[in-house]
Formats: sequence, C-alpha cells, structure tokens
Amino acid sequence: MEEAKTTIVGAGVVGLAIASELAEDGEVYVLEKNETFGQETSSRNSEVIHAGIYYPPGSLKAQLCVEGNKLLYDLCKKYGIAHRKLGKLIIATNDEEIGELERLLENGKQNGASLEPFTRLEIKRLEPSVNALAAIYSPTTGILDSYGLMRYFIGKAKQGGAQIVYQAKVVGIEKFANKYKVTVEDSAGKSSFLTSVLINSAGLNSDRIANLVGINLAEAGYKLHYSKGEYFSVKKRLTKMLVYPVPKPDESGLGIHITLDLQGRARLGPNAYYVDEIDYKVDEKHKQQFYDSAKVALPSLEYDDLEPEFAGIRPKLQGPGEGFRDFVIKHEDDRDLPGFINLIGIESPGLTASPAIAKYVRSIVDDIL
Repeated sequence: MEEAKTTIVGAGVVGLAIASELAEDGEVYVLEKNETFGQETSSRNSEVIHAGIYYPPGSLKAQLCVEGNKLLYDLCKKYGIAHRKLGKLIIATNDEEIGELERLLENGKQNGASLEPFTRLEIKRLEPSVNALAAIYSPTTGILDSYGLMRYFIGKAKQGGAQIVYQAKVVGIEKFANKYKVTVEDSAGKSSFLTSVLINSAGLNSDRIANLVGINLAEAGYKLHYSKGEYFSVKKRLTKMLVYPVPKPDESGLGIHITLDLQGRARLGPNAYYVDEIDYKVDEKHKQQFYDSAKVALPSLEYDDLEPEFAGIRPKLQGPGEGFRDFVIKHEDDRDLPGFINLIGIESPGLTASPAIAKYVRSIVDDIL
C-alpha cells in the first residue's frame, strides 16, 4: 500500500493555503472531490479582506482574521495578486443602532483592528449617496481576487512538491496503527493509501470527513448547518467603498451590504438563511428584501437596479437561533486520533484568515512530527 506523509482533504482556499505552507517541509497530497479547486465556499463569497471587527476578543476568528489581513495584503503586493484596499463603512441609520455601533467599535479595537468613528458629515464627505447618522470607518478592509490567491497557493504548493488530485472523493478513513488508511473513490474505482498526518479541510463536507474517522458529531458539537447567501448585482455604482449595516442580533450573517468587485461593479448581499441541501439558485422573490434593506441607506437605489447574480453556502457550526461559534482547528489526539487535524466551521472570515490558518496548522503539524 502506498504511503504519504501529510494528506489534506479539500482544495478550497484554506486547504490550498495549508498545502502551500506544509509543502516546503515534505511530501503533501491534497484530495479534492470536485473537478478543480475552489468550487464551493471559496469562490462564492464577497471576496472581502476583513479587518476583524465582529468576533469576540481572543477567539480564533478574531486572532486569525487580524493576522490574515496583514498577511494577505503583503502576499497580494509581493506576488501581484489583484486587490484593492477600498475601506469600509459600518453605518447606523437610527438611534438604536448607534449604541450597537459603539459596542462594535470597542470590540474591533480590542481585536487590534484599525477603526475610526465617523459623524454624519464625515460620511457625506466620503460617500454622498449614503444616508446614515454615524459610522465606523475601517481603512484596512478591502477586496481581492480569490481565484488569483488560490492560484498563488497552488503554485507555491507545487513548487514545494505537493500533489493535488481532483475528482478524488474520500469515502473511508480507518486508523491503521499510528497512521490512517484513506480510501478514495475516483473514475477508476476505489483505492487506498496510508498517511501519517490527515488534515480535514473539506469545508461543507468537513463534518462528514470527521464522522468517517469515527467522531460522534453530536457529541463533539461538529454538526454543520448550511447557511445560504444570495447576491444581487446593482446596475449603477453608488459608493466608492464597502458599506455594511449594523448586524442584527437575530441574523446569522453581517446583514445585506454593498460590495464592489475589482472591476468596480456593485452588488448587494448576502442575505443569510438556513437550508438543508446545497443549492446555488438565487430566489428572485428575495429581490424585495434586498431592495428594502438597502434603500434606507441608499435613497437613490431603484428596484429595477437589482438583478440576481449568484449564491453561496457557508458551513456554520451554529444552527438557527444559536450564539457565536468559533472556528474548530484542532488536533484530535485527545480522541485517540493522533495525527488527525480537524478544520470545521471555516466560514467567514476564512478567506481573510487563510494564510494565518495555514501557519496555525503548520505549528500543530510541527508538534506532531
């Protein structure tokens, strides 16, 4: 039976970042069930470089987002990955939201994010089309080409000798002495190999992979909940930067916001609602919800400006009505699974955090090997 040193399940942005980090230290295999890389959560998002404003201080989401923000800008500049540091406003449109805005400002500062409070006049000077009472300005929020970032990670990983295998679905994992027997299904049928370190970075399927190795998902709290987010394109450009609402406590996302792509095109989204199945269709019935959400802050927006664009699914650990859940990035040696590393619930800010997550996982692997 063939043997590998390190195997990563999943070729999304996080799996590829980990491969690029580990490849320089030895043999790395990446298994991806789809035809190519980044076909799911990594390519169906806002492509925002986040600053680390929203997450509880001390959480992995906060630490790795703030670290990842700096690492990403450095990578983009050094290797010519398309990006723009546009800045972002989080706006309050009523008195109740101003109190929440102040809490967010303090939270973000505790996390190490660079933030400034803005008055109504300061908002109007920067964004004349935006109607708001107050705002937080985040100068280090931006956008990037997520495809270009993944291409960079692949290039670095392959340069270090990593092999990426597509259309290879992991269908079985067995503990085999101090290694793991991984069974893969591809067009030729099933085959198995041994690996010393097995890293589960399977995104929407990461709970399934954890279950294959024998982890009770309910007991561990690893059951994923699919949160769907839709986007509508906006015909006219209304802002120069990203504009977000104050998040509502009962929402599983950050609220419908206006973002820009690298070509300057504007879009609204995402909304967030839980679904049982992966389905990327945009429900046009939600257009009114998008329009109503954005119209308060953007009075010049017209209903006919909106067109359905695309949708994505986030792998959330918290279900409907549940509170904050952090990333799970864990060596499962306390479950008698030495060498098995889980990454579960890697949703936003996973893209921003990806280079920092890779370094974090490398430190775990260094301890194992």
